[in-house]
Formats: sequence, structure tokens, C-alpha cells
Amino acid sequence: MPGIGNRTELPQATTHGSCGCCTTATPPRQATAAVEFFVEGLTCGHCVQTVQKAASTVEGVDTAAVELVAGGKSRLLISGSANPDLIREAVSSAGYTISN
Repeated sequence: MPGIGNRTELPQATTHGSCGCCTTATPPRQATAAVEFFVEGLTCGHCVQTVQKAASTVEGVDTAAVELVAGGKSRLLISGSANPDLIREAVSSAGYTISN
């Protein structure tokens, strides 16, 4: 077919952070324990997303997950090696309170 050229020199695919097939290898991280916080004032899925996003921005957070208890104390589970004070600060900046 005319105009195809040399097929061995294809452009590199765009990398996606969610898959391992085209990302650079990173050294394995040490296993870290989960830390649990209780958050007041969450009433809906948007609140959950806001708290998860705020907590995820803290350096050292691998995952942030919220178990919603509308009108009560929702549970925020953090895995990683983040400083708990920085997590409290991030959640507070998002407009929510972590209770003791």
C-alpha cells in the first residue's frame, strides 16, 4: 500500500497512570498500615468525594476511602505513610471535621 512507510517505527502510545503495561517500573513500596479517622458532617456522595480527594492530596497517602454514615461519624480509611496531622489539616481545609 502506498504511503504507509516503515511500520517498525510507530509512535509510542500515550502512557496512562492506571495501567502497568506502559508506565515505567517503580520500586516496590514497603507495606503500610491503614489509619482510621472519623469525619463529621458528611451527608452525601459529593461530601465523600470531597474528603477522599482532600486526603488523597497529602503526600504519603496511597489510598483514601470513606464509609458514609449520613448524619453521624463517617469513617475515613487511609493507607500509606502520611502524617496524620496533615490529613486532619487537608480534611479541615475541605470544610469537614475529624473527631477524636
